[in-house]
Amino acid sequence: MKTAHDIILKPIITEESMTGIMNKKFTFKVAKDANKIEIAKAVEEVFPGVKVAKVNTMNVRGKQRRQGVNVGYTPSWKKAIVT
Repeated sequence: MKTAHDIILKPIITEESMTGIMNKKFTFKVAKDANKIEIAKAVEEVFPGVKVAKVNTMNVRGKQRRQGVNVGYTPSWKKAIVT
């Protein structure tokens, strides 16, 4: 059984996510296998007194990075925007 902290990995702090906070939209990095229902329950458990209205999720592809001649990709991850 996954706990709420296994589902919500960390908040995303960017300029775009900070403007979303004014509209009560909070952005989190979540586990890749978590679905919207699990994410909503985890947010309500981690932040008591919060009622989740909507959850939008997206899979973020890893970007190509180079170190000299070596080419690789950063890991892909899942992002959730919770209203």
